[in-house]
Amino acid sequence: QVQLVQSGGGPVQAGGSLRLSCAAFGRTFSSYAMAWFRQADGKERDFVTAISGNGNTIYYADFVKGRFTISRDNAKDTIYLQMNSLKPEDTAVYYCAARFSSSAYLSKTAEDYNYWGQGTQVTVSS
Repeated sequence: QVQLVQSGGGPVQAGGSLRLSCAAFGRTFSSYAMAWFRQADGKERDFVTAISGNGNTIYYADFVKGRFTISRDNAKDTIYLQMNSLKPEDTAVYYCAARFSSSAYLSKTAEDYNYWGQGTQVTVSS
């Protein structure tokens, strides 16, 4: 079992920045690929970004490329999502997720992830 606890988020004005954190408790953190998804009101949960266990492979959704950065600190069992140049359309509940993986393969599908954080609201005002 892996427990994920998120922090960060909140309200911000367009063009601003926020950093989300996701701390993992349980199994060997470096054995897990980690990802961020987001879900806006009335919409499906969308892939945002993912990072492999060793941090060497990273994927981003096109709509966040150049603005968001995922990172992980395996010594602290934590991943981060640095969000810059935020737009109103980035408003959503953001979730971190974990998937046991022994390879560099990263899934962009929510159903492939076994463990989820509690979610944190990000609200970007214009």
